[in-house]
This record gives sequence, structure tokens and C-alpha cells, in this order.
Amino acid sequence: MNTKIDIRIIREADPDAVVRLYRDAGWWDDSYTTDFIPHVIKNSFCVAGAFYGKRLIGMGRAISDGISDAYIQDIAVLNNYRGQGIGTRIVQTIIDYLRKHDIDWIGLIGVPDTKEFYERLGFEIMPGHLPMLLKPPPRRRPGEKDKEKS
Repeated sequence: MNTKIDIRIIREADPDAVVRLYRDAGWWDDSYTTDFIPHVIKNSFCVAGAFYGKRLIGMGRAISDGISDAYIQDIAVLNNYRGQGIGTRIVQTIIDYLRKHDIDWIGLIGVPDTKEFYERLGFEIMPGHLPMLLKPPPRRRPGEKDKEKS
């Protein structure tokens, strides 16, 4: 494990550094703007950043009501730094922060190839539950007007 990596709770992050993480994870669509990133950081219950020196190399966050429930999401570590336990440390930092605030129901939705990673951290499949996502409305092309019924 690389002990030069500092993991800490952050309240702000350089939007370009976050884009670098999201792009590296395959989550970034170049049609997005970075305008929303400061709001994502600010409005999350907690964000854990992993730093090599001053460079953001990993991040994860939790959204919560601050009382009982929290969802961990957006765990990302730059490819060049994976396999060093950084993702584990990010998740553990988030869990510790949530528990410090008496939040004990902590959930997440991971992609199938992350199952073993999260199981090693104490997470388990929730039998009888079904993760779902509201289908987004179709995207309009630039300049296209809404079709209204007359």
C-alpha cells in the first residue's frame, strides 16, 4: 500500500481533477460541462479525496439525509493508482465519517465486477431488493423545439 497517499474528507475539489477521474473511469461524456461539479461536492453529505501530493487521484462520496440513511457512490481511482488499496481506503473513510455521524444504514449500487471489492468491505447483496433507475427523457438535439400537441 502506498503510504504517500493521503485520504481525507474534502468540501471542494478542482472540477478539472474530478473530470479527469470520471473520464478515466469511463463516466464522462464530453457533452457535459463542469458547472455542476462544485454543487455535487458541496451538496454531498461527505466526499473523500485521495491525494498524491496535491494531485487528486481518487474520490468517492456519500449522499444522505444526515440522520439515518446514506448511499455511497462515485468511487473512482485513476487507473495508474489502482491495486494499491486506495479505493478501499476511500470507502472506509466514508464509512467512518458516516458512522461518526450515527448513520448506520449505508447502501450502494455497484457494477457487477465490483461485487468482490464491496464484499471485502462488509457489504452484501440485499436479497429481495431490486435496484432501479428512472428512465431519463429523450435528449433533444440542439435547436430542436418541443413537440406540442395542438
